[in-house]
Amino acid sequence: MRSATWIPTSSRSDCASCAPNSKSSGGVFDLAALRQRLDALETETARPDLWEDRDAAEKLLREKRLVEREVAFFDSLGSNLEDAEVLLDLAAEVDDEQTRREASEKLELAERDLEDAEFRQMLGGENDPSNAIVSINSGAGGTDACDWAEMLMRMYLRWAERHGFQTEMMDQQDGEEAGLRGATFTVKGEFAFGYLKAENGVHRLVRISPFDSQARRHTAFASVTVAPEIDDAIEVDLDEGDIRVDTYRASGAGGQHVNKTDSAVRMTHVPTGIVVQCQNERSQHKNRSAALKILRARLYERARQEREAEQAAARGEQKQIDFGSQIRSYTLHPQQRIKDHRTDLESGNVSSVLDGDIDRFIRAYLLKQASAELEGA
Repeated sequence: MRSATWIPTSSRSDCASCAPNSKSSGGVFDLAALRQRLDALETETARPDLWEDRDAAEKLLREKRLVEREVAFFDSLGSNLEDAEVLLDLAAEVDDEQTRREASEKLELAERDLEDAEFRQMLGGENDPSNAIVSINSGAGGTDACDWAEMLMRMYLRWAERHGFQTEMMDQQDGEEAGLRGATFTVKGEFAFGYLKAENGVHRLVRISPFDSQARRHTAFASVTVAPEIDDAIEVDLDEGDIRVDTYRASGAGGQHVNKTDSAVRMTHVPTGIVVQCQNERSQHKNRSAALKILRARLYERARQEREAEQAAARGEQKQIDFGSQIRSYTLHPQQRIKDHRTDLESGNVSSVLDGDIDRFIRAYLLKQASAELEGA
């Protein structure tokens, strides 16, 4: 909704004319049609045979949630604007400053709604509404890198919790002394991939190492890979002959059965070198299925990025789209500062960011990407 105009609180405006109707720069929003579609979806999802086709049922429920959110957005926006109009009329009649402040608060709520809608307009990628599969791997830095990988995992799990997303651990490999060598988990929620795709890349940590008896400053690296969770209806060019499958005994917590059988599965896609693994299920069959799901998602995302790189090259842009680029530095010593190297956004509130407050970095990156795409269009 990029064409939305903010209504100044200092002057009287016809708020009714700004209520959600049909216009936006992204196209036409027909609220009546949205309500009709929601009614139809409610009828379809209430069918007793809905879950006979699980994939179709999940698609219907996903669409229903999206339509419900759009309808709720327009209802909230319209309600706030209508309330503001009534309050402004009342304030003008009685010349009451308190009523004007209440009207201003309603308009500020409407402004935030419009800003959120504008931000969501940037999440227009084919897979942006999907769940996300997040993989974190320790890099250079030894034990510090393993500890850093665990810190990053905690940061994303806390971020997901803040947004009401569900998470499910698929693989977790402990470091020899501390932290994690690697972990893979899913983040389930609307636009989880759309948001978290901004985190793809290498994350760098600089701090006084708690594992160094001489308290020296160390640098550690960890890579974050984010792929959309795709359903079986999406075709992925995957030849079983290109996959090497290894089984091994799962490590870590999980009970005697997990640690005594070769239930863990590692898959290597030989042509690309992509390696995925899963060990959190007790059944080797379930771990194999989960690993294949992750591999398909990684290959799909790789192909998408390659297409984007080719399109950028055709437009004369020099873009690198890969997981090896350092995107952000987290400095805990000598000063406390986090800097995103893609957007130059900085934050001095390190503890808050590491506790999951990363929305400002995600937003800045997506805004920059959207701006670049508009310039290249």
